[in-house]
Amino acid sequence: MSRNETIENYLESVLILSETKNPIRAIDIADYLSFSRPTVSIALKQLSADGYITINNNNISLTKEGLKIASKMYERHRLIGKLLIHLGVEENQAYEDACLIEHDISSESFNALKKLTEDLNIK
Repeated sequence: MSRNETIENYLESVLILSETKNPIRAIDIADYLSFSRPTVSIALKQLSADGYITINNNNISLTKEGLKIASKMYERHRLIGKLLIHLGVEENQAYEDACLIEHDISSESFNALKKLTEDLNIK
């Protein structure tokens, strides 16, 4: 897993968790990603130092730049997963594969897939 992919996964997990949890704590991210708490703590310190997240009173939130990256990855994840399901891939497998694809697909190819899902009216 590349450094960028790791960053993207952490930021996307904060975004996803923010939909159902407040506050978001390191343990929530560790549980969600199935990583050890020490591994997550190290990563969160780096993400904070890089300006992608803020940590206040153990509450983790995305900065503007972190939200930009997380939103992009989450949109890709959902759209690619839905497209794969439409093509007949089992749901769990589709979203697992979407997680792999979302990091490497070019903007041009993603936009083409996005247009295809709109043309096919895939929701």
